[in-house]
Amino acid sequence: MDVILLKDVEKLGAEGAVLTVKPGFARNYLMPRGLAVPASPQQLKAVEALRRQRSRQAERMKAGMEALKQKLEARSLTLKLSLGEGEKPFGAITAHDVFEALQHEGLEVDKHAVGLKQPIKALGVYDVPVRLHPDVTATLKLWVVKE
Repeated sequence: MDVILLKDVEKLGAEGAVLTVKPGFARNYLMPRGLAVPASPQQLKAVEALRRQRSRQAERMKAGMEALKQKLEARSLTLKLSLGEGEKPFGAITAHDVFEALQHEGLEVDKHAVGLKQPIKALGVYDVPVRLHPDVTATLKLWVVKE
């Protein structure tokens, strides 16, 4: 029996996939749970239209993230690091600190987008990756100065 998946089903397929499954599995498991519908010409057209719509939406989102990437790479952030006795760092600059600085600058990014591997514990200039989209990663220039 041919079915169209309405949702992602683990170990079976992704949403919108057209699969051939046993009739009992389709009737007793997939259809009652709203995971699939029988594959008919009308359903196939609807799935294809939905796929095209999502593709256009993803392209618009990617274009928006490209514009945000340009803004991020055109700017640089300056954060202050406290130094203690003997010029040793007192604390560190974390990904959360970079996120808050970006928010303060008016740049809306996801808080998990800042790709700082380890906290910064030294003065200097750093390139911090900011993952905006699976295909778009910006590089932010971060200046760490003495407080």
